[in-house]
Amino acid sequence: MKTLTISLLGLFMVYCAIAQEESQETQLPGPAITFEEEKYDFGDIYQGDKVEHTFRFENSGDEPLVLSNVAVTCGCTATDWPREPIPPGETASITVEFNSAGKMGQQNKVITIYSNAAKAITKVSIVTNVLPKKGDS
Repeated sequence: MKTLTISLLGLFMVYCAIAQEESQETQLPGPAITFEEEKYDFGDIYQGDKVEHTFRFENSGDEPLVLSNVAVTCGCTATDWPREPIPPGETASITVEFNSAGKMGQQNKVITIYSNAAKAITKVSIVTNVLPKKGDS
């Protein structure tokens, strides 16, 4: 009886592990946004520098992906993003520019992407450390 109980418990644990793997791989139908990276670090920059990074993404779903808005946390950050639908399997990008004028120290700027994907809100971020202007002591 003890051996049977242990065997059944082992089979149950294997079944749960397989079911969990399958549920993680299952994707909902419709558009899906998948970024190559979700965070970019500019490292040290100087106050007044303007830096830019492009976040590349793919519509990994099976219907066209439409971005409805790309919002930033402050006026020091600007974005350029596609307004046209992105077909399934195609890639596109969001360019983010950060102006460090008037900023100092560690900066973390979040960019919020609103779309028609199953996960309607996606976030990426840029980080940097703003040093005093060159020549300032």
